Amino acid sequence: MTQSKPMITAFFDEATFTITYIIADPDTKKCAVIDTVLDYDANMGRTRTDSADKVISSIKQQGLTIAWLIETHVHADHLSAAPYIQKQLGGTIAISDQITHIQDMFGDLFDVENSFARNGSQFDHLLTPNEELKIGNLTMTALHTPGHTPACMSFVIGDACFVGDTLFMPDYGTARCDFPGGDATTLYESMEQILSLPDETRLFMCHDYAPGGREYRWETTVAESKASNIHLVGKTKEEFIDMRKARDAKLSAPRLLLPSVQVNMRAGHMPPTEDNGIAYIKIPVNQMGT
Repeated sequence: MTQSKPMITAFFDEATFTITYIIADPDTKKCAVIDTVLDYDANMGRTRTDSADKVISSIKQQGLTIAWLIETHVHADHLSAAPYIQKQLGGTIAISDQITHIQDMFGDLFDVENSFARNGSQFDHLLTPNEELKIGNLTMTALHTPGHTPACMSFVIGDACFVGDTLFMPDYGTARCDFPGGDATTLYESMEQILSLPDETRLFMCHDYAPGGREYRWETTVAESKASNIHLVGKTKEEFIDMRKARDAKLSAPRLLLPSVQVNMRAGHMPPTEDNGIAYIKIPVNQMGT
């Protein structure tokens, strides 16, 4: 029997240019939530839950029950709200089993506390390549699509694929590969995997930056990406890799890189509080970049 088409609800956070998705089974009302956002004021070190509360409100209005809270990767541009939403509505927090590589690299950089586990146990479930996740009567497949980071995954359900940071809209291009563990060759191979899906497959982005001042958009197709992605069309694999490396060398670090990674490698939890009852995010001095 052909499974029902998933219901997809998108939420765009303009402060971080991030799209959060609710993917629901219309028959059972079970859902997954992909790439949530915890609002963070870097100037004051304060969090808010406005973005997450919009997602929670929509889930309640639609009468849905959360099965999964999924991270496509350890984000470097926003903090995850997965624990906050889980506390309100339940759900299993999941990420790629390659999270351990991220925890090793950044655990050393941030000189984390001795009790910090580097085995991914902060997450409820670690996803393996091609693992199938049940969302009611729907089945979603986790594809390992590294390159931007070692722990990137894309998720295919029906005619939809949620690509994380691997691809962007065709007029913006592809993901950077200059973070620790990133690799342009690996990214190209991951994009080949995504673009080998049927041409009509809908691709849902994790971010959009509205190049040229156009309206924000976050849905395209495999066919459109193959025909017009500005980083791929007319380039050989070697030419793409050279372009990606040259472009990455000129990019600035994301504004929320340091707080985001510290929180997101902990499944969205803040570092443990100190003896004074306050949690602190560390800023390593003269360690990032050149």
